[in-house]
Amino acid sequence: MSIIEAWGLTKTYKSKSGPVHALDGLNLSVPEGTVKALLGPNGAGKTTAVKVLTTLIKPDQGRATIDGIDVVANPKAVRRIFGVSGQYAAVDENLTGFENLEMVGRLYHLGARESRRRAQELIEQFELTAAGNRPVKGFSGGMRRRIDLAGALVINPKILFLDEPTTGLDPRSRLALWDIIKNLVSGGTTLLLTTQYLEEADQLANDIAVIDDGKVIAEGTSDQLKAEVGGHRIVVALVDSADAATAREVLGRHGDGEATVGGDGRTVEVSVIDGPRALQYVLGDLGQAGIQLHDAGMRRPTLDDVFLRLTGHRAEEELAEDEAELEKAK
Repeated sequence: MSIIEAWGLTKTYKSKSGPVHALDGLNLSVPEGTVKALLGPNGAGKTTAVKVLTTLIKPDQGRATIDGIDVVANPKAVRRIFGVSGQYAAVDENLTGFENLEMVGRLYHLGARESRRRAQELIEQFELTAAGNRPVKGFSGGMRRRIDLAGALVINPKILFLDEPTTGLDPRSRLALWDIIKNLVSGGTTLLLTTQYLEEADQLANDIAVIDDGKVIAEGTSDQLKAEVGGHRIVVALVDSADAATAREVLGRHGDGEATVGGDGRTVEVSVIDGPRALQYVLGDLGQAGIQLHDAGMRRPTLDDVFLRLTGHRAEEELAEDEAELEKAK
């Protein structure tokens, strides 16, 4: 049974250069007790989708329900059953970590005693005991994200929305936050996660919806999406850029699709089905052709690879302008 559902959501903003379609007929379904990741670049519509589902904005068209409750028709009832943590830590920097959590409890009308009890419980759960009585303005980025996530859990929500939870964190803080999220999910929480990172979706999600231009363009498990662009990619770095055309022909001969040359003119790559075998043949043919290499190897597909195959453009290409226009329109 799906606990989060959306049908044909649209949201358009006006800007000086014309309308910006943040959502363009987005459909979504999240079964209870699972983790769904919305994967896409900045400007794809992920945050707008979360804002609609969490009643922060109304869609122009379409319908969405949380646990069977219409998010537009009955927003107050919906807000009682979910927690949300946005891209930026929504905390009061002048309050301590404990005071921030206690304040959230009071806003939810838990009462003074229960708010203090729950705040202390979360401080311990998120391993912030040593810093719990210090002002948040002295917290590191990872600690701020933890206290913000703790705030989303004050009411023990059955549904949790996390919008870009690890953006800007260092690798160690990101791994620590992943562990916390995994523990929440193991306890039965339904999670809708937005992210730019395929690795993050791979680690946390049961299912992934790839979003571009305000709509879902592909859906499946992490392995299924990686299969869209081949199980591995072979990448070679050339000593001489003059060999790029020949190297591209060689890689294309053994690849699953057309080989591409990077912007530096020296990096050539292609998706392959059987990575080790294909790499062996590629190196042999390049050696026979007398092409010298700085480096060669295999890697798993990235977000860019998925988007290049699904949309024809890289995840970072031509999106900064769209994102800027969207921010202006808001």
